[in-house]
Amino acid sequence: MATDIIRFKINQEVVYPSQGVGKITEIRTKKFKDEELQYYVIYVEVTDMVIMVPVDKVEELGIRPIVQAEEAQAALELIGEDFEPITSDWKLRYQMNLDLLKKGTVADIATIVRSLYHRSKVKELPVQERKLYDSAKKLLEDEISYALGIPIKEVEAMIHARLEPAGVIHTVKPRVVDDFLDDEEFPEETESAKDDDEDDDDEDEDTGGDDSGDDNDIALDDDDDMDDDSGE
Repeated sequence: MATDIIRFKINQEVVYPSQGVGKITEIRTKKFKDEELQYYVIYVEVTDMVIMVPVDKVEELGIRPIVQAEEAQAALELIGEDFEPITSDWKLRYQMNLDLLKKGTVADIATIVRSLYHRSKVKELPVQERKLYDSAKKLLEDEISYALGIPIKEVEAMIHARLEPAGVIHTVKPRVVDDFLDDEEFPEETESAKDDDEDDDDEDEDTGGDDSGDDNDIALDDDDDMDDDSGE
C-alpha cells in the first residue's frame, strides 16, 4: 500500500527547476515489483510535456510550490542589486550556476540571470552557458508571472529594466586577494584573461555539467504512453 506523504494537490502550480513551471494534473498510483507507488503527473506548458514524478522524490528534485508575491518581488529587486564578480573560468562558472538551478529557489534563479547577463556584456557566453541562461530566465519569468498574476510580457520588461536601468551603472564588488599568497595561485591579470580565452574556445569539448532532465522523472508525450521506469 502506498504511504508517501502527498505535499501537492491536483491543479496546483509547481516549479520543477530542471523542467519549468508546471501543473499537477493527477496523482496516480502504479504497481511496481509488488509495491504500490504514488506519482505526481505534471504538465509543463512551456515544453508541452507530461512528466511522472515519484511522490517521494519531489524534495530531492527541488520541486516546490510557486512562491508568494512578496518573495517574487524580492527576486526582481535582487536582479538590480550590486553583485560579486563571477569567475572567468566558464566551465567552473557553468557548474556553479547549474548547481544553483538544481537547488531551484527563486533567489538562486534570479542570481543566475543577473550574473550571466552581465558576464555576457563582457564576453559572449559559450553555447552551453547561453542555454543555461535562457532556461533560468524563462523559469524566472514564468514563476514571477504566476506569483504576481501579471502577463509574461510585463515580467520580461520588469526584468530587463532591472538588468539595464536607464542611466545606472552596476557596481561589481572587487575581489579581495591576499598579497602574501604565491603568484602561482593568483596569476597576472593578463594570464587570467588569456586562460579565459582558451577556456571559451574549447567550450564544446566539456560542458562541466548536464542540464537535461533528471533520472528520477519520466517524460511522456501523452498519457497513453506512461511507463514506469523510476523504480530506482
